[in-house]
Amino acid sequence: MPHPLTAQTRRRLLGATLAGVIAAPLMMGAAAHAADAYPSKPTTILVGFSAGGAVDNVARQLGHGLGAAFGQTYVIENRAGATGTIAAEAASRAQPDGYTLLLGTQSTMVVAPGMYPSLRFDPIKDFVPVSLVASVPLVLVVHPSLPLKTVQDVIAYAKEKNGELTYASSGLGGPQHVSMELFNSMAGVKMVHVPYRGEANAITDVLGNQVPLMFSNLPTLLPHIKSGKLRAIAVSGLERSPTAPEIPTVAESGLKGFEALTWFGLYAPQGTPDAVVKKLESGVKTALADPATRTKMGEQGMKIEGRDSAAFKQYMQTESVKWGDLVRKSGIKSE
Repeated sequence: MPHPLTAQTRRRLLGATLAGVIAAPLMMGAAAHAADAYPSKPTTILVGFSAGGAVDNVARQLGHGLGAAFGQTYVIENRAGATGTIAAEAASRAQPDGYTLLLGTQSTMVVAPGMYPSLRFDPIKDFVPVSLVASVPLVLVVHPSLPLKTVQDVIAYAKEKNGELTYASSGLGGPQHVSMELFNSMAGVKMVHVPYRGEANAITDVLGNQVPLMFSNLPTLLPHIKSGKLRAIAVSGLERSPTAPEIPTVAESGLKGFEALTWFGLYAPQGTPDAVVKKLESGVKTALADPATRTKMGEQGMKIEGRDSAAFKQYMQTESVKWGDLVRKSGIKSE
């Protein structure tokens, strides 16, 4: 039989309950005030790649736009290495107050988890997706000395070479690498991966026909395509690129549903107040609506996405399954 509560115990319980009732609105009020005040000081956007690259360029354009929208400073901090995971780990451990953010890519957030078994962050559990900012298609190119003009030509040639055809990429697990592995998987062929230290080195050897073909970002390869030094086969988006509408998509060329994009998204550490996330989401929308930003990104061959937090979260889940499965099936592992 339970002991009856003493008068002293009842008073303590009542006091604790009243304290909780009083404290809850105060805490909610403090959180709301913090969100209203955000940003009241400079914010850092971590980037997992070197300055001057595509990810860094997007981060700087976005940071400039957010700064203009909020009247505050957004500082870009480059922490390059390990497919962007060094920066992502640092961002995942940051104070969840909106003042440390991550400009992440598909390589870091959906490919790396399958490559690095000892990864010390979970892209799904440790981050709040704020907004999918932009994306850029890749293009499959071949050296013009090869008698290949279509996706079906490439597939037939790869089968003829019976596993001896090589392709270049900017490095293990990068978009160029996984795009070709997706192509291999969907086309039922096998090509040998030749990884390079960076996109420029890979392109140099394809231009010299040391390696006959590769996927790489369309804006980077477009000058070589226009000069005739490389032949474009197909782009990796579901739709043709406005930058080069004459190039067909892989999907329309026989591999239905093929899509592989380089994308860039803004993330906050898990636990960041919803009101701050919403404010950031609104700031990104404002930044991407700026005509100068739209023009500059368009000139770089980028598609402005601007998907909100909910849509970006759903996209992340879909991409994680898609590329996680591919990494496992292809046996892609970190060096």
